[in-house]
Amino acid sequence: MAQEETLSYEKARDELAEVVKRLETGGLTLEESLALWERGERLASVCEEWLEGARARLAAAMVPKADEDAPF
Repeated sequence: MAQEETLSYEKARDELAEVVKRLETGGLTLEESLALWERGERLASVCEEWLEGARARLAAAMVPKADEDAPF
């Protein structure tokens, strides 16, 4: 899974969209469909990790610092 770990959110998201499109189009063998599904699951995990990290950073940025609580 080393390659997925180095993917940016945007690259993982775009590849995931492509995987979904190929699965929806059909015409694949069962083996091809399963391989694409598994790839999609890994890409979705990469995207989720990026989103969780972004949420954590936003939450941390929204916490007031002690020196910001003091009046002017």
